[in-house]
Amino acid sequence: MRETLVLNASFEPLATVTLRRAVVLVLQDKAVVEHAHPGLRIRAADVDLPVPRVIRLCRYVRVPFRRRAPWSRRGVLVRDQHRCAYCGRRAATVDHVVPRSRGGGDTWLNTVASCAEDNHRKADRTPEQAGMRLLKTPFEPTPSDALLLALGAVERDALPEWLALPA
Repeated sequence: MRETLVLNASFEPLATVTLRRAVVLVLQDKAVVEHAHPGLRIRAADVDLPVPRVIRLCRYVRVPFRRRAPWSRRGVLVRDQHRCAYCGRRAATVDHVVPRSRGGGDTWLNTVASCAEDNHRKADRTPEQAGMRLLKTPFEPTPSDALLLALGAVERDALPEWLALPA
């Protein structure tokens, strides 16, 4: 199912919702379509509207301040674009740079996406001890960046340039 990005009235990313929920918000005049899928429309007896990719709420919604994006395995894989941090191949697992048995935790800066072979080869060691080097340094995405990353590469490429992630 397609995911639609929801922006606050101030154009800050809030969440992603299903296409069905986005259409309901637009039909209830709670949101407007900011960016639509080219050439796709939703048609019914009294309705003809573009299929939304990005919608913006008409009224500002106060959101509690989120200083950090919550850590998750899926979030790490998405952040690293499902590419192994050691070899660059397709990654399906998450590796702890400093193993948990040595005090490393489940944090953005201590976890990277890894292919199963490299994860197994590194085992319970640090990359230096295993003779491996990281191709990319892990980073902590902002809550807004984490939301945009979660849209996926194909959806992200189709977003307007004013909404794209900084390089």
